[in-house]
Amino acid sequence: MVSLTSRGELRVHREYAVAPDRVLHAIVRFVSPRTRRADRLAAERILLSWPISSEGSAPRSPRAADQVRPGEEATIARLETCWRDLNARHFDGLLAAIPIGLSSRMRRRLGELVYDGRTSRPVRIVISRRLLKQHPWREVEETLLHEMVHQWQAETGAKVDHGAGFRRKARDVGIVPRAVVPAPGVCGSIWARVERLLGG
Repeated sequence: MVSLTSRGELRVHREYAVAPDRVLHAIVRFVSPRTRRADRLAAERILLSWPISSEGSAPRSPRAADQVRPGEEATIARLETCWRDLNARHFDGLLAAIPIGLSSRMRRRLGELVYDGRTSRPVRIVISRRLLKQHPWREVEETLLHEMVHQWQAETGAKVDHGAGFRRKARDVGIVPRAVVPAPGVCGSIWARVERLLGG
């Protein structure tokens, strides 16, 4: 849920965006290499006390996708091609074809698997337009792959969440479990607050 990459990029779960400063202070202590082990464990306890909802824990009804805007057909086609490549590479081509849509309504998510809460049948993958505008393609691909892991959960009868099964599969396909890159417009508020706490 919180990690520091080898390049020094802070990665945090999106739901920390609304956490109070004491939790953000804990993030800073947790990732700082100068933090003593006992203090890091105390910071970890604070991080784990902040409620992180499991995606899909509440039943979801299929929602209407945003209409495709003029000029977005090529983006949708690229996402569909990427989905097929990732399906072949990481899931042996076993995931069922699924529509991919775009949304401007996502405020705290980069992507989402929409599925029928009654049947758990995947309905579509939705990607945030903000992600497409503000992030490099490799992060779009990582978000798509994250949602494909949820699709794999749904299609194999597993609970659609971010539990141990998700984390194992995420690591298998080479993505960071339950993490996003804070960036302006998506998680910019938490990034600015953490920078302030770091004195940056």
